[in-house]
Amino acid sequence: MSRAAVPGLPSRHPIGGQLPALYADDDFAQRFTAGLDTVLAPVFATLDNLPAYLDPRVTPTDFLAWLASWVGADDDPRWPVELRREAVVRAVELHRWRGTRRGLVEALHLALGVHAEVTDDGGAWWSHTAGADLPPEPPGEPLVRVWPDREAQVDVHRVREIVRAMCPVHTVCRVEVLPGPPADEGR
Repeated sequence: MSRAAVPGLPSRHPIGGQLPALYADDDFAQRFTAGLDTVLAPVFATLDNLPAYLDPRVTPTDFLAWLASWVGADDDPRWPVELRREAVVRAVELHRWRGTRRGLVEALHLALGVHAEVTDDGGAWWSHTAGADLPPEPPGEPLVRVWPDREAQVDVHRVREIVRAMCPVHTVCRVEVLPGPPADEGR
C-alpha cells in the first residue's frame, strides 16, 4: 500500500484559496499551489486518519509490523492478518501475564490455536527471617500439555519455542503434545 500521491485525491485545505486576494486571480499562482495541493493531499489524508493507523483492528496491513514493534508483540508474517491484529491488540495483556501459567496458556492459544494446561509449577519461596534455611527442592519440572483446537496438527517445534520464550528463565519446562484433551478433565 502506498501513501504517496493518490490521483484525483482532493485537498481538504487547498492552498490557492488561502492566498491573499492579490493572488486569487493569478493563474500561475493558482496552478502552482494546485501542484502543491496534489503533493500535500495524501499527507493531510494520513494525518486526518491517524487514529485508524494506530488502531491494530483497522490499520493497513503493512503497518501491523510497525505497531507490533511498538508494543513488543509477536508478528509472524505467515499468520493470517486477523491473528496478527489480535496479537497486537492483546500484547499488553500478554506481557502482564508473562511468566505465569495463564500467560503461557494464552500465548499458546493465540499463536498456535491450541489448548494447553500447565502443571507442577515448582512454586515460589520467601522468608521474613534473614538467614533462614533454603527451601526444599521443587517436586518436578513444570509440565506443559498441549492438544489441538483450531489446527488439526500441533507444531511441536513452535510449541517448544513459545514455552521457552514465555517460561521464567530459571525454569525448565517439559512439553507433552496430546492428540486430544486429557482424559482426566472430562472434556
